[in-house]
Amino acid sequence: MPTTDNPMARLQGLDLGFRSEYLDYRTLTRQLRGWAEAFPELVRLESIGRTPEGRDQWLLTVGPEPDRVRPAVWVDGNMHAAELAGSSVALAIAEAAIRMHLKPAPDTQVQREMLFHVLPRISPDGAEAVLRGRGFVRSVPRRKDHGHPRPRWQREDLDGDGHCRFIRIPDPGGEFVASATHPGLMLPRRPDDPPPWYRLYPEGRIENWDGETLPDPEFLDGSTDLNRNFPHDWRGEPEQAGAGSHPTGEPESRAVVDYAIAHPNLYAWLNLHTFGGVFIRPLGTASDARMNQADLALYRQLEAWAEADTGYPTVSAYEEFTYEPEKPVYGDLMDFVYNQRGCLSQVCELWDLFARLELPRRKPFVRSYFAVDREGMERLAEWDAASNRGRVYRDWTTVEHPQLGKVEVGGPDPLIGLWNPPPELLPDVCERMCRYWLRVVALLPRLVLEELVVDRLDTNLVEIRATVANHGYLPTWGLDSSREQPWNTPLQAHMETRDCRLTDPERARRDVGHLDGWGRGLEHGSQTPWFMHSRGNSHRRSLRWLVHGEGKVTLRVGNERVGWVERTVTAG
Repeated sequence: MPTTDNPMARLQGLDLGFRSEYLDYRTLTRQLRGWAEAFPELVRLESIGRTPEGRDQWLLTVGPEPDRVRPAVWVDGNMHAAELAGSSVALAIAEAAIRMHLKPAPDTQVQREMLFHVLPRISPDGAEAVLRGRGFVRSVPRRKDHGHPRPRWQREDLDGDGHCRFIRIPDPGGEFVASATHPGLMLPRRPDDPPPWYRLYPEGRIENWDGETLPDPEFLDGSTDLNRNFPHDWRGEPEQAGAGSHPTGEPESRAVVDYAIAHPNLYAWLNLHTFGGVFIRPLGTASDARMNQADLALYRQLEAWAEADTGYPTVSAYEEFTYEPEKPVYGDLMDFVYNQRGCLSQVCELWDLFARLELPRRKPFVRSYFAVDREGMERLAEWDAASNRGRVYRDWTTVEHPQLGKVEVGGPDPLIGLWNPPPELLPDVCERMCRYWLRVVALLPRLVLEELVVDRLDTNLVEIRATVANHGYLPTWGLDSSREQPWNTPLQAHMETRDCRLTDPERARRDVGHLDGWGRGLEHGSQTPWFMHSRGNSHRRSLRWLVHGEGKVTLRVGNERVGWVERTVTAG
């Protein structure tokens, strides 16, 4: 471990290369432990859960005195096993949070007052399976047969090249033809395409095979999609594919939910996925017309910053990211933390492959993933050869399949270049996302005790006057839609006396209520030049107590979301 006394040099020396390669579980753990051991005054590492294969879900908390309650943000990645760039960006944000404490600057003062919680890999079992060349895994490498084994593909590296690609089999009823110019590239068949025509299947064997039937390849492969396993608006199978047996039925999603419920001080949440180059915001199951309009104004502000810092647009999950019209995705994490935990929550689909290939962004955005024509596919193969070191496409090789006889193995491996950016491009992706997220962190409420004044009224009576305020962008209640949540309690003021006494002891504890913030989001009427105005002083509250005798008084104001401010003065 680096021993230099220069903290920035120590931080740089701890970098295990998460911006230049995708880390396996062992190396990711070393990275997190390295930070926690080198900077124990700033960084805490804990496991919030343990997977069925025995891997920890590591959560890094950045900020001095991590047990002191104050507003916090959450970043997670790699919920979906093959979406490895989420882990890299989450680690970059954690490192940026550490750096701003080691080298304070005026433009990060607000962010240094907040806590950062970073869970770089929600599904370590799934990511490890992908990194070890076991092929595509949606979330977790666990299948559920429900007592009825059936034929299905088991991915396996048949030709020993370290990748699970595809099998192609000549068939007059095949849906694909080979590109004449790009080895390994298969194209959708057109009516006038000459033979040979092919069918494509995952590289691997068939479990429970009857010796004749080739099963359909499955996207979920009988496993739970963790992003359909969260409790808000959960719908079971078959209404929602991948939902699992019940909400938080998987230990990985259960650990995240338990932590979120135990930490009401979370105000903003970033859920990192790949790919597409787009931010997705609530609502997930209804149109913007049904959304809280004050919340929507906040998201418009985030949308403007996201576009400026990353180049990514922002879309409504319901209006532009539903795979079938009026059939929303149920049970996802973003909707849970927005609707039930009051977080300014977003999904980011990292890696704008569409822009890289100069493909148009479709309306609704989700069409971009399906409306890629043959010309676009050839452009992808050209880019792969020229700019991605040929990581995606490989020519076909004849192998002896243990069940099907002679087949050809090859074609695409989407892991690096399609699902994730090439490592050479990771530094730019990380830098842009760090810049954006630090802007979001600056929105959190900031509770301050502006003054605590003692005025003597007579020889044995003094008045204590206090002014408490919120200097933050967001109000202390956070999102307007979450204001009435039972856990979103108002601020409390506690007055303690020593060697003196309150004239009215029942007023030692009192409700302060919530305090407004100064922010309004974008397109708010108060910001227009024809009716520009501020609200009253709803961000500030004045309090008063009468005290008999001489002694010390301590005022403590706050709650379990924004934390507590405290000051002691002499009365008398």
